[in-house]
Amino acid sequence: MLLRMSNLLLRTLREEPAEAEVPSHRLLLRAGYIRRAAPGGFTWLPLGKLVLDRVATVIREEMAAIGGQEVSFPALLPREPYETSGRWAEYGSDIFTLQDRRGADHLLAPTHEEMATLLVRDLFSSYRDYPLIVFQVQTKFRDEARPRAGLLRGREFLMKDAYSFDLDDDGLREAYAKHRGAYQRMFDRLGLRYTIVAAMSGAMGGSASEEFLAETPVGEDTFVGCTACEYAANTEAVTTVAPPHSDPHAHAPITVHDTPDTPTIESLVSLANARRLGDRDDWTAADTLKNVVLTVTRPGAEPELLAIGVPGDREVDLKRVEAALHPATVAMFDGWESRPDLVRGYLGPQKLDLRYLVDPRVVPGTAWLTGANEPGRHAVDVVCGRDFTPDGTIEAAEVRAGDPCPACGAGTLTMRRGVEIGHIFQLGRRYTEVFDVDALGPDGRPVRPTMGCYGIGVSRAVAAIAEQHHDAQGLAWPPEVAPCDVHVIPTSRDLVEPAVDLATRLAAQGKRVLVDDRRGASPGVKFTDAELIGIPQAIVLGRRFAEGYVEIRDRRTGTREEVRLPV
Repeated sequence: MLLRMSNLLLRTLREEPAEAEVPSHRLLLRAGYIRRAAPGGFTWLPLGKLVLDRVATVIREEMAAIGGQEVSFPALLPREPYETSGRWAEYGSDIFTLQDRRGADHLLAPTHEEMATLLVRDLFSSYRDYPLIVFQVQTKFRDEARPRAGLLRGREFLMKDAYSFDLDDDGLREAYAKHRGAYQRMFDRLGLRYTIVAAMSGAMGGSASEEFLAETPVGEDTFVGCTACEYAANTEAVTTVAPPHSDPHAHAPITVHDTPDTPTIESLVSLANARRLGDRDDWTAADTLKNVVLTVTRPGAEPELLAIGVPGDREVDLKRVEAALHPATVAMFDGWESRPDLVRGYLGPQKLDLRYLVDPRVVPGTAWLTGANEPGRHAVDVVCGRDFTPDGTIEAAEVRAGDPCPACGAGTLTMRRGVEIGHIFQLGRRYTEVFDVDALGPDGRPVRPTMGCYGIGVSRAVAAIAEQHHDAQGLAWPPEVAPCDVHVIPTSRDLVEPAVDLATRLAAQGKRVLVDDRRGASPGVKFTDAELIGIPQAIVLGRRFAEGYVEIRDRRTGTREEVRLPV
């Protein structure tokens, strides 16, 4: 393959694009890989399309290696299958919906579990047809409320989604392990630094779920790792180490105190120590119980109120709450005027007329300083199991660096940020149950298959690679995904033709070559563009070319070496 910059659909930019928020967005625009077409939508220019295709090729090769068969489902889908599975309502405003000329509802597919399940139901009826893995590389759509960060958070994106079908749970676990290993090989080949973390299943459903996160400071996902063991998890999936239970009746009775002008935890702790409430002057925020009221909206249902109690030194993390209550959405309650029984800033769990869930640290026998449900008053020694009984527990409190590891207990958690590039799920029988998929077993009895789902953001992976492989001058692609192997650069007009001749000979040897044959561009412009575009190796034709020498530049290491061209 030979590309000539003189006629390539390419325009590099010297100035930083105003709309670019992260390095990958900025550099892919500046280097002429993509162009913004609409909010959350991009046109892939020739160099960008080459990178995108090379990433997809790696993924296809590794999927084929584990027995995956490639299909292609339509992106425009009827409502009925998603209505049957319940995900039409679950997705809510996150999907693009439309009607055809006959008034029938459709959606632009965000993923294809329903279609894959129906395909297998239509074609397979015997245990001899299993196990099966089907996959596709196809454009998907999500109606992001605020598209951002270029390819990292778009409305239209390329995705690889795969679906495994097995007759029993052992088969599912084997398929899951195959995909997990294939993903590791894919991302290693793509040159990505990544961490596999425990995750929530969300709209997919199912049990076991892991994310592959490419480490980058601009990542939207926060994840934790343990200092003593291999535990890693998305913060939404982190579980809290609960203290042991104790005797709820071992504490002194509740006492209520006037605490005017203390609507915040900080002001309450300060006053409690100043007045020695409960004969103590060592109160901390962790001794208080913060009670937050949320509005919870489930698909197709009216909003309802939910109260959550967390230790006062923690904030409520709404992402963790939504992960725990999926598919409901949550928001902070702001209708205090309509509920005079709820005293804002002085809310306590005792006699609370709301569904009440607590942090796992709130266990029977723990005593708290908390609101007395009266304006300007708080209560001391409000004991779980004696003065209030929660309706359950919920992982709602923020996760912080230094928290104990829930896996080993010996280490503490560290916090990092990353971009989700892959997600694998053990779905189980959610979809085969919904669509009545059965296979006739060897004994003549029907067997209901079990499923796995495995996704990779192909276009997002391009951005993640760019995030990890760039410097102040521009992109620095790993060889496996670079649009070309070699960038040939002549430093003067009279060297353009020799450069084209060298590039042609390299292309004939199977190299993918970009030659800068622009006669009006100065050497400085050519070198600047080459560093911005980021092809792994450059061959520079300079002053010693007449003697048979060229300079080889390695974009990733910065090394330069003069070599003699073979005759």
